[in-house]
Amino acid sequence: MLGPSAHIDTFSRDNLPPAAQLPDFRLAGFDYPERLNVAVELTDRMVQKGFGDNTALIGNGRRRTYKELTDWTNRLARALVENYGVRPGNRVLVRAANNPAMVACWLAATKAGAVVVNTMPMLRAGELAQIVDKAKIALALCDTRLMDELVACAKDSRFLEQVVGFDGTANHDAELDRVALTKPVRFEAVATGRDDVALLGFTSGTTGVPKATMHFHRDLLIIADGYAKDVLGVTPDDVFVGSPPLAFTFGLGGLAIFPLRFGAAATLLENASPANMVEIIETYRATISFTAPTAYRAMLTAMDAGADLSSLRIAVSAGETLPAPVFNDWLAKTGKPILDGIGATEMLHIFISNRLDDLAPGSTGKPVRGYEARVVDEAMKEVPRGTVGRLAVRGPTGCRYLADERQRNYVRDGWNLTGDSFVQDEAGYFHFAARSDDMIISAGYNIAGPEVEAALLTHADVAECAVIGIADAERGQIVQAHVVLADGVAPDLDTTKRLQDHVKATIAPYKYPRSVKFTPALPKTQTGKIQRFLLKNQG
Repeated sequence: MLGPSAHIDTFSRDNLPPAAQLPDFRLAGFDYPERLNVAVELTDRMVQKGFGDNTALIGNGRRRTYKELTDWTNRLARALVENYGVRPGNRVLVRAANNPAMVACWLAATKAGAVVVNTMPMLRAGELAQIVDKAKIALALCDTRLMDELVACAKDSRFLEQVVGFDGTANHDAELDRVALTKPVRFEAVATGRDDVALLGFTSGTTGVPKATMHFHRDLLIIADGYAKDVLGVTPDDVFVGSPPLAFTFGLGGLAIFPLRFGAAATLLENASPANMVEIIETYRATISFTAPTAYRAMLTAMDAGADLSSLRIAVSAGETLPAPVFNDWLAKTGKPILDGIGATEMLHIFISNRLDDLAPGSTGKPVRGYEARVVDEAMKEVPRGTVGRLAVRGPTGCRYLADERQRNYVRDGWNLTGDSFVQDEAGYFHFAARSDDMIISAGYNIAGPEVEAALLTHADVAECAVIGIADAERGQIVQAHVVLADGVAPDLDTTKRLQDHVKATIAPYKYPRSVKFTPALPKTQTGKIQRFLLKNQG
């Protein structure tokens, strides 16, 4: 049963999945009042708690305190309501790179009772149009440096009526900023319900019609009060840094919700290259980093002999499984562990993770507080330990697709099926095998690509790699490795055989890559995930 709503525009609640298709939500230990506005909790409430002078956001050469962030977002929220007609429940799109202004716009729209849709700067007009049409968005807030594609989208849109520019730099010199500066710093935020939709997260899927995942105000606090508090142990002294876009829930959690919930600081980078990440960690004495495994490997290469990462206490990895060689190399070079975990846009954030006091290199760890996980077969029956199966999870967050028949595929018998194949060992640790549709079946053997990748990465000649299955007349499929070689290594037959022999000597010989392709770079998403489907599409 849903609690009270403040939404005048009821579109989001009207398009929630039917009750029979929802997962079982396990909310014990996550108690919030019926009226809850997450943006107030992350700003005004933090000032009331005495964090007003603490640094909240660092970016574009400026530090902003919690008091400054609160005043800024209140001015913006008032402008949205009084000048742009935002009403509770309206969907508001935000488009920007990772900068403080994007965080401020997200918080301000949330205070105004809107349902926010954060989007990546890389998206083109056609991709934006799919999001606008799916969520029926009438108002978009856009960094003025990124207006072209959104204006082109609006020109042909049935729904998008206004595109309002804001200054993503520190100058506050754009339409929305100028209007907001005329407003007082006090704003009575909309008393949204804890079960009101606060955020639509569009999946980072690469094919088909995009899916919009619906997250309540309480969900955004749950991921902080569970994972960030219990696993990361966030304190006001922490400084966060990372590369994931705020448009993805992994980035929004790790670079906004988590630090702001506990009075910590977030360092935001518009260009979070590995070299920039190393520099920012050194400059701001960052303590917690968020990025993908490929980025940690690149950061190791980018570090010079004098790099000082001594401030870093935790490195968080998600997006793809963390190969044991990357974990071991990072630990050897920095002395600090990487905490691997798995999350999903549908689940909002990480739900299985390693811990500082419970690390198992090469594993994804154990469920975060409040979550249950099991490995099941096609009939949803739990398989024996050590057997590959489908990962099923349930807990305080879960999948709610916006008006989408694919809800039936993701949720079965109250469990969320993430689309991943896993193994649970006798000690209870979960080990990623592959995406369920990426398992390689060769001559009757099930081969997990990430295991082959991990073996290749232990060879000094390999800088990066990705493994896929390709069709083969005799074996059904064979393992194909796409390899980025280390500097100075020749992409020849001798190297191919050397790598194949290395894999045979490291893991079961039948898993070795019968095809090896050398490439200067692997295709990746903005979050650092390798786009294996593009490798498959190469034929």
